[in-house]
Amino acid sequence: MQDDILLLLQLTEIEGLARQADDVQQLSFHVANDAHPLLNYRQALVYEDTGADWRLLNVSGLVSADHDSPYLVWLGQARKWLRAQAREGRDWLEPPPATAPGAELVAQGWREWWPAGAWLLPLKRRDGTPLGWAVYLLEQPPTAAHRAVMGRLAQSWSYSWELLAGRAGRRPRRRRAWMLRLALVLLAALCFLPVRQRALAPAEVTSLDLEMISAPLDGVVKAVHVRPNQEVQAGQLLFSLDDTTLSHRLQVAARAVAVADAEYLAASQTAFRNEDSRARLTLLQSRAEERRAELASIRSQLQRLETRAPRAGVAVFGDANDWIGKPVATGERIMQLADPAKPAMLIQLPASDAIALEVGAPVDLYLTVRPMQPLRGKIIETSYQAALTPEGVASYRLRASVDAGEEARIGLKGTARLAGGQSVLGFELIRRPLAALRAFLGL
Repeated sequence: MQDDILLLLQLTEIEGLARQADDVQQLSFHVANDAHPLLNYRQALVYEDTGADWRLLNVSGLVSADHDSPYLVWLGQARKWLRAQAREGRDWLEPPPATAPGAELVAQGWREWWPAGAWLLPLKRRDGTPLGWAVYLLEQPPTAAHRAVMGRLAQSWSYSWELLAGRAGRRPRRRRAWMLRLALVLLAALCFLPVRQRALAPAEVTSLDLEMISAPLDGVVKAVHVRPNQEVQAGQLLFSLDDTTLSHRLQVAARAVAVADAEYLAASQTAFRNEDSRARLTLLQSRAEERRAELASIRSQLQRLETRAPRAGVAVFGDANDWIGKPVATGERIMQLADPAKPAMLIQLPASDAIALEVGAPVDLYLTVRPMQPLRGKIIETSYQAALTPEGVASYRLRASVDAGEEARIGLKGTARLAGGQSVLGFELIRRPLAALRAFLGL
């Protein structure tokens, strides 16, 4: 009676230790070591049954195993033989004959490291699927009492193992693999999702009716009479050139005309009695007319020194101080005259971000002053050749209209979002990295 009570206490203690395990590896330590008072085995091995093979989890008496040691290397060979015997339903194993096929190494190592026999104790789920195997190395076969006691412990260990590993066992792995395959399929499907090509580019508000105001002749800007973005009326003075050089030329030309007229008059008075003077009359008359033409040209240039607005609009240019005193050539642009009632967008699309754009493609311009309310419009003009912007970036010049009802002040800047042709999401994700890679590799 006392022995039964002690046995019951031992079983209770062993089961309690197993229930305290935090993971399968810790549980395998209890399976390998806690049953020694009951069986008095020489050594115990605990394997996990993965279905395809056995994986060694623990060896009794070892805190850490050196997998390069001769004994563990031999266990790797013996594992295959043990698994084959377990498949045949054997639980008590004795050393195989050295002449048995595939058992030569097992028999040789058995004689060196193992005792008379090995007892295979299966640890199973409640549905009968094996979780693992405990191999106890004994000097003699287990008795019926040993089998009954260890069967009880095997049930307790199996229950704890199943809880720690997950009741579904291999099902979570299969479920994770299935979910991973599903995620890959969805990702591949997303790569073929049709999307529109889009690009961002700097832009500013300009006018559809834009007239260039340029220098009428070579000279130096004397004064700019309007402010940037000022509304002007038709005929209003915009800027004037310096008249110092032309005034001096006018005085010289006027004296040259007087001299030519005096020579012609003197020759005409002596022509009646001097053949040479009569012959020079035509030459002197032509010279006098040439001097008068030069004088008229200079006077005409003096009248063109002041440039006036050909019509009403808004004067678009930079700082007026940048132009005062600056030499300009004939035809050089000084400012633009824009109609504020016809706003438009001027877009500089970098060549590195170029997409397929057609006339009529939609454009959204997010102004810096109001980024949450974009201006909407459509492409009306595209350039086929990239040119350098003032910032030195090769860009395509695009013009877009502004939808009716949209209000925008000329000169405001922002970022335009362009919508191009149809494409697929996967290509759009790799388009820029692929272009950078090709540029780097020179392909």
